Amino acid sequence: MPGERLLLITLLLNLAVMAAIAAVLARSVAFQRCLYAEERKPRQTLAFTLFVALPLMGGVWIRLAVPAFHAADLSLAGALLIGLMGGYRAGILGAAIIAVPAVVGAHEWLALPLWLLAGVLGGLLRHAAPNLEEVWAFSPFIDLQLWRWLRNRLDRPLRDWQALVFALVIAATAFELEVERLAPHRLFAPQPHSFWTAVAVVATNILMLAIPIKIWDNTRIERKLEVQRRLLVQARLDALTSQINPHFLFNTLNSVASLVRFDPDTARVLIVKLSNILRRMLRKHDSFVPLRAEVAFMDDYLDIEIVRFGPDKLRFEKGIDPGALDRLVPSMLLQPLVENSIRHGLAPKVEGGWVALRAHRFWRRDHEMLELEVEDSGVGMNPQAGEPRTTRGHGIGLSNVRERLFVLYGDAAEFSIVSRPGEGTLVRIVLPAVEEAAAADNAEAAGG
Repeated sequence: MPGERLLLITLLLNLAVMAAIAAVLARSVAFQRCLYAEERKPRQTLAFTLFVALPLMGGVWIRLAVPAFHAADLSLAGALLIGLMGGYRAGILGAAIIAVPAVVGAHEWLALPLWLLAGVLGGLLRHAAPNLEEVWAFSPFIDLQLWRWLRNRLDRPLRDWQALVFALVIAATAFELEVERLAPHRLFAPQPHSFWTAVAVVATNILMLAIPIKIWDNTRIERKLEVQRRLLVQARLDALTSQINPHFLFNTLNSVASLVRFDPDTARVLIVKLSNILRRMLRKHDSFVPLRAEVAFMDDYLDIEIVRFGPDKLRFEKGIDPGALDRLVPSMLLQPLVENSIRHGLAPKVEGGWVALRAHRFWRRDHEMLELEVEDSGVGMNPQAGEPRTTRGHGIGLSNVRERLFVLYGDAAEFSIVSRPGEGTLVRIVLPAVEEAAAADNAEAAGG
């Protein structure tokens, strides 16, 4: 009984050691690149093998250095795991690395051929899997309704990959135990004292194969979810921009149409300016552009609007810090704000008014910030009863700007509107400052 208890404790420690190794490796970005590569290159296969085999080899050294402590020796399951996840070449190399301490330090000559066989078997199992998802889905827990599981598999036991893995792990474990019994000093293996402890040894090897697969599969799923999240964010940005662009084009074409009959020359000039705007909008969309480009875009847009309203009814004022022109801002950020000021602020006002664009930099807690303001002298917003005069804003243009800022910056950006009915509206945006457009392009290329 004491010997069986010690063996069971050792088997539990085996599981803990394998789980710890798998969890530590899963946190390594370099290991993730090797493990999750869709088409693994030879260098990545070698790196994956070394990542897994070296800790397992260290476990064999510990077992030899501390004779009473056998829990760190995970050789058979480790060789099977490397072959299953890396292929038979990785299995052979990994098994050879794991066997070095046993052969050199304890002259356990049978360890090398047995673990090489285990590595090859793991690689063959990978090759026999219907697809890679079947490997990731491997689990020691069968259907809880055992009769249904048996009914689905008894008619094709050799064609069921999961059952094949179970069978080969059981056969490899039984073979290792028998070899250790016949040649006790040429190979190390657990020594069960009864049928049930032998079953426990087999179950431990199956679990030591399944536990790292499940740990790594969870990380793989998290990586996939992160990719999907990024794609969703990009889709949201594209959708928001596509909502802004038709809104802008519809109003601009109305401005051009109003001039076609009585001033065709001016209409032609505006059409050329509109074509410049469209050319920029039809280029490959960037999430961020320098403020300089955004201001140039606004100049073309306002040239159209000033002609429509007349220079005596619409004035445009700029107060921009020259050092802010190279800072990055979201593409198409200012246009819906200026358009909103003109359409809803100045258009209803008989005498017209002005629109001002201001930009400057300031520091907040050692971080450079960029403040953008779009202000008009229009009719303002009529606050609802009980609402403060500072509001979050309404309408397609303003709501899309606010949504884009949240998607791109989260809580790091500020968006506020202060409206004075009959006097005008001030839209204020505060963003973390970024120095150059190339910095964002390089960061995107590095992350992509």
